[in-house]
Amino acid sequence: MSERERSGPEYPDVTLGVIAGGRGERLGGVAKGLLEVEGRPVLARLLDLGRCFGDVLLVTNDPTPYARFPVRTVEDVVRGRGAPGGVHAALVGAGTGWVLAVACDMPFVTQEAVRVLLEERGPEVEAVCFTVGGRVEPLLAVYRSALAAPWGERLKAEEPSLRSLLSSCRAKLLPENALRAVDAELRAVTSVNTPEDLRRHGATLPAPSGKGTG
Repeated sequence: MSERERSGPEYPDVTLGVIAGGRGERLGGVAKGLLEVEGRPVLARLLDLGRCFGDVLLVTNDPTPYARFPVRTVEDVVRGRGAPGGVHAALVGAGTGWVLAVACDMPFVTQEAVRVLLEERGPEVEAVCFTVGGRVEPLLAVYRSALAAPWGERLKAEEPSLRSLLSSCRAKLLPENALRAVDAELRAVTSVNTPEDLRRHGATLPAPSGKGTG
């Protein structure tokens, strides 16, 4: 047993929240977390990060496609709000003070990229995100779980974007170079959403049986 295994996870106050979202309509309706990259489902690749954290959960309103994965699932609390509703569900479901929210279609997230975000937390900070190409990346970001209450009220009253929600809290926005320092090609924020993305990133659709390596 390693020293880290004896001492517990590196970030016990953080929950890894994988946001499954809906089906990939542009990919034939497949559950995007089941897309395979380098022979493994994207969800399995993301769950590898979980050993660093105090808890792990998967936000999905249809857990059936992911039944074989050993992960706790939670559903949206406020339905019909897309990714903002998914992140909110992770904040509600977490038993820790912070949540690392990651989209289930991002196969190249690394511990190094995650560590950059986590090390920028502070007592006056409620969220930490990268900015890439001048845009905030809200689905590889760290959020205080305490945001669940105010964000929940907004989600009930309107349909805000994640970027709009971030603009209303004390968010620390890291420059693109902060990510490039550990990920020169910015692969950590790459999403696989279209047939073109499949070809570009060497991803494949899951076998029809839904079976595969975990």
